[in-house]
Amino acid sequence: MSNTQIASAEVLVTSPGRNFVTLRLHTADGVMGLGDATVNGRELAVVSYLRDHLAPLLLGRDAHAIEDTWQYLYRGAYWRRGPITMAAIAAVDTALWDIKAKLAGMPLYQLLGGRSRRGCLAYGHASGADLPQLFDSVRSHLEQGYAAIRIQTGIPGLDSVYGVATSPNAGASRYDYEPARPTVAPVEEQWDTRAYLRHIPGVFEAVRAEFGPELPLLHDAHHRLTPIQAARLGKALEPYDLFWLEDVTPAENTAVLRRVREHTTTPLAIGEVFNTVWDYRELFEEQLIDYVRSPVTHAGGITALRRIFDYASVYQIKSGVHGPTDVSPVGLAAALHLGVAIPNFGIQEYMKHSPATDEVFRPTYTFAGGLLAPGDEPGLGVDYDDEVADAHPYSAAYLPVNRLKLDGSMHDW
Repeated sequence: MSNTQIASAEVLVTSPGRNFVTLRLHTADGVMGLGDATVNGRELAVVSYLRDHLAPLLLGRDAHAIEDTWQYLYRGAYWRRGPITMAAIAAVDTALWDIKAKLAGMPLYQLLGGRSRRGCLAYGHASGADLPQLFDSVRSHLEQGYAAIRIQTGIPGLDSVYGVATSPNAGASRYDYEPARPTVAPVEEQWDTRAYLRHIPGVFEAVRAEFGPELPLLHDAHHRLTPIQAARLGKALEPYDLFWLEDVTPAENTAVLRRVREHTTTPLAIGEVFNTVWDYRELFEEQLIDYVRSPVTHAGGITALRRIFDYASVYQIKSGVHGPTDVSPVGLAAALHLGVAIPNFGIQEYMKHSPATDEVFRPTYTFAGGLLAPGDEPGLGVDYDDEVADAHPYSAAYLPVNRLKLDGSMHDW
């Protein structure tokens, strides 16, 4: 066995406040690489895919052969795409890039072409059940150094709303607003689209009046609207100059975004549930979106996401990488190395992980002046503490499901 052949592949699961799945590879000469494979609410499915199907295929392969390994795992499989497959491939790909950068003695971004910027503009998540709570949350994020802020708020008549930490039934075990909850079955939430569409424009009017015109504001509709409802919302929010409006309709039918685009100039972001470049082809070529939301963790890794961003740049579309707490510090670090290198970076979502999570992964990226920056250590700049991780065993958790308040029928969540 040569020194750069893969000698071991371990699948690690820990739950320091929420579940994470990590792939750890070692070469024959002991160089270690990490990859994030977390799929929120379906963690054990990707654990099995990695442990039972991919890990045995990696042993003995040259760790330097990143592109060939990616093609082997994607094109070599009859069953392609999907979140579980692409998260597993992403973990392998990211771990191999971590190893390659360590062998080169460089931070990963240097192998991706070097810095294009000092750091990555990051946005935080402000939320509140009502306007006073929301304003307090915005002020808190500004004090923490955020230079762009996503706005989510409670809706009158609804007890729990996605993205709002202070919802009455959020549960004491949730930090920030992590939506997956440790239950035997998904929590059922209620939704009222008409109430939402009536309420949100007034929220942004109030936020602009309180915080002024300069602060970049974002909002996530979380796939809950029809095309015409999304068009109505985008048009209603135009006076408030949003940085973007995210996930306005379910992502499966990308053609419906033509209707939205016809009616509003509010910038659109989509893609956190997309897994491959093929999901974006129509959106890019018809210029139906402005920002790409896929994370490294769910889109096939650094190799695949770089290709997506290069494709997007042809149409002046920028990155807006998904960065919730269910993307581990490994996945976030990978996004930052990519973000400082690509020419068409837009913004990076940044939900701060819990202190317990940072104790497990020990990331070296930094946040200052509104910018996230990857560490300058060789590789990704993230480690994994087995002793701390083992103190947080896996705990089953589910994302909620959504029912319409009017008749109880299932709705998009």
